[in-house]
Amino acid sequence: MKELQEILEAYEAVKKAESKAKLATIVKVKGSAFRRPGARMLIRDDGTSVGTLSSGCLEADVIERSKKMADSCDAITVTYDTNSQQDDLWGLNLGCGGVIQILLESLPLSAGSPHLRFLSECISARTSGVIASVFRVEGELKVSVGSHLFLAENGRITEDVRNPVLTAALTEDCLKALQKKSSYDREYRFTEGVAEVLIEFVRPPLPMIIFGAGTDAVPLARMADDIGWTVTIVDHRPAFIDKTRFATAHHRILARPEEVSEKVTLTSSTVAVVLTHDFSHDLQVLRTLLPSQVSYIGLLGPAKRAELLLEKLKEEGFRPTPQQLSRLHAPVGLNIGAESPEELALSILSEIQAYMNGRSAGFLRDHPGPIHSEKQCTIWSFGFRVSNWLY
Repeated sequence: MKELQEILEAYEAVKKAESKAKLATIVKVKGSAFRRPGARMLIRDDGTSVGTLSSGCLEADVIERSKKMADSCDAITVTYDTNSQQDDLWGLNLGCGGVIQILLESLPLSAGSPHLRFLSECISARTSGVIASVFRVEGELKVSVGSHLFLAENGRITEDVRNPVLTAALTEDCLKALQKKSSYDREYRFTEGVAEVLIEFVRPPLPMIIFGAGTDAVPLARMADDIGWTVTIVDHRPAFIDKTRFATAHHRILARPEEVSEKVTLTSSTVAVVLTHDFSHDLQVLRTLLPSQVSYIGLLGPAKRAELLLEKLKEEGFRPTPQQLSRLHAPVGLNIGAESPEELALSILSEIQAYMNGRSAGFLRDHPGPIHSEKQCTIWSFGFRVSNWLY
């Protein structure tokens, strides 16, 4: 998410300078690759770029190809087959063992890019959305490579596909992607030809609330901002939530634990970490967080302390449900031997990242199968779905 924000900032600077730019987006991956569909890179007219598409092996070639597009508004799709034995001939020597397809688009400067504008709106409004990007067209189908359909969380649709039948099929798939919060590669077959499209779910920045502004909260807030999360610090001590201590925090809320429900917004997409270092404060904050909609609650301290807090809540008449307790992570963080505040921050952020992505963490070398989740491909024929497979 941080990378995407930097791309959007770079594009605004390009527009202001009345320069030119291209946008490279990974739209399909089969096999192994460093980045997945949706990864983007902005390429300025001078050949400099923002964002990455690989570990560094593809970028130079993509930039060279973007220069050959000149001022053409026609988008192109470039395929890199890292399984090929001919890699040496074009100087990449990738060795990843996968096929990567990248959509290259020229970005308009006068009216602005609808593509990047939609992403910017999702980030600023903290809402989800779906982008359908056409990256392959065969036959006589009247659809352009690089055309898009945008579905906002409120149901608003904008598009430049300009094909009623394909637009209807894209709308249906985008609505499903919005509901399932996942991305898919789709192939649509019609009598006139074939279109292949990336249906990409766009996630807003993850809202993270840190309760307690002690020393250990400082690197946690900073590192969460580094990966693009929206950070809120909550503490009852004005001096502790000073902007000089939390310069990267998006919000700093002065509130006592009993005021949390009134002053802090808690949603189903929120993750919360409790670092107050005060038993009574933790008790009050948990009393508010456990019945709330927050998806993750991390509590600092040993397991015995967490047990005492839960016992105290029961004594006071509040008995958390199994579902509520399933969101409580105490002690918070992954078991990486963390001791310093920075190491603790790494442990906490890693656990949240794994949890929100449905992963169990652990060593990648011990992980069976592909590192990234497999994507589902679907073929539509004459507007009707006829087959599915996984790759």
